[in-house]
Amino acid sequence: MTVATVLNIDPPAIRSLIQADLLPIVNRIDQDGEYPEAFLRTLGSLGGFGGVVLPGYGGTGRGIADTIATMAQVGEVCLSTAFAVWCQTACARYIQVSDNTQAKTELLPDLASGELLGGTGLSNTFKSSCEIERFLLSAKRVEGGYEINGNLPWVSNLGEDHVFVTGCPVEGDGRLVFFVVHSNQDGFKLRQSAHFTALEGTRTFSCQFRAVRIDDARVLAHPDEAKAYLLRIQPGMILAQMGMGLGLVRDCVKLIESSSRTHQHINCFETDQAEELAAALAGAEAETTRLAALLDAGAAAEALAAILLDVLRLRLAGGELSLRAANAAMLHQGARGYLRDATAQRRLREAYFVAIVTPSLKHLRREIALREASLAN
Repeated sequence: MTVATVLNIDPPAIRSLIQADLLPIVNRIDQDGEYPEAFLRTLGSLGGFGGVVLPGYGGTGRGIADTIATMAQVGEVCLSTAFAVWCQTACARYIQVSDNTQAKTELLPDLASGELLGGTGLSNTFKSSCEIERFLLSAKRVEGGYEINGNLPWVSNLGEDHVFVTGCPVEGDGRLVFFVVHSNQDGFKLRQSAHFTALEGTRTFSCQFRAVRIDDARVLAHPDEAKAYLLRIQPGMILAQMGMGLGLVRDCVKLIESSSRTHQHINCFETDQAEELAAALAGAEAETTRLAALLDAGAAAEALAAILLDVLRLRLAGGELSLRAANAAMLHQGARGYLRDATAQRRLREAYFVAIVTPSLKHLRREIALREASLAN
């Protein structure tokens, strides 16, 4: 299978799993905050997480395009679960692109298979690096590792036996260190600090660090490696989020088409129609495929900055399209879409998450403006 067609793949086993095990519990995930752990673990056993992990570490090595395709399939049914897939695969990719062979050997096979579940705690790291907010964690270099203190407000896809990746500045140095955290290690606590209007079933917790010891064996990038490491992980981390938006937009187009079977005589007066949204979706999928191919081919460091700008532009367009499509689906569905169990109103709430998850639309616009201004000078 070529990269050019990968976003349109439909593996029968994964599709069957989604229909049998995820679709029946979507409302429980959305309304009751049920975490789809069994589904995620089975998805991993079917190879759903393995695209970003090389075969030597238990993955399929099919690349980030394969991961986005799987995420989009899941996102057609449930954005909460698609977000959990993004967290899992982002965590695995952070480890895969590091130079820490021990962490790869010990963690990646279980992350790829779903035996081990993981999250990503880099929102504060990214935003603070862009001077949008202050760093909430700090690291102190100690013999054989680092000591971490502070609090992160929201990290998703977590549990007592999960892992996640985060990063923070080192005291007396100022540069970043990136590392893997085990949720069951000494000095670390998960706390339920908030409830959300959507994405409630994502196991999102605040994280408390009190003299948490991170051994060098779990460090993905020391301060002298951090700048190059950040450049390696950032384009793929942001591009992979397109899987959520693509899946959501696909379903919104279906909702509009379904409503039009009986109400096209009045829905024809709505601003956004299925054909226009489908065309915009096709364009977004094509650009996602192009950029994924560049990242999967192992773009050189000097090319990553240019790729990142294109990724930022695409991710902004994807977030805006998600809002546009979900709003259109809601309006086309009318009162039927406003019922508590209706898909349309859930999709609208989920679309706002696509717009505000790091990097948010305003964050994206800021970064694009800064990079474009730099290129103009």
